[in-house]
Amino acid sequence: QAQLLESGGGLVRSGASLNLSCRGSGRTYSTYAMGWFRQAPGREREFLAAISSTGTMTTYADSIEGRFTVSRDTGNNVVYLQMNDPKPEDAAVYYCAADAESHIDLARAVRIGALGRLDWGQGTQVTVSS
Repeated sequence: QAQLLESGGGLVRSGASLNLSCRGSGRTYSTYAMGWFRQAPGREREFLAAISSTGTMTTYADSIEGRFTVSRDTGNNVVYLQMNDPKPEDAAVYYCAADAESHIDLARAVRIGALGRLDWGQGTQVTVSS
């Protein structure tokens, strides 16, 4: 059974750091483009970052570029989101996603409105204290 399982969420102080992980199983996620989204209460799900299957190409949303870094360990089917200098407005449920139809750019699915084709994790809560 295909599964994406996020971990690493919790309470973090503003200005500190937090590292989220997402482990894929049940599919060949090592060949999929993957990425991170978040959703705060009352808001739409927001794209944050994407990484190609080889890890050589990354894409970031303006809201987190320069503070968050996406990376992956392809051999172990794990994708990471390193959150540096989080702010209270970064509090949300963070979701991992994978695109079976692309090994290069998950962000394309965002641009064409094809989020429904992505595999999703259950999410991990991040709370930022000021």
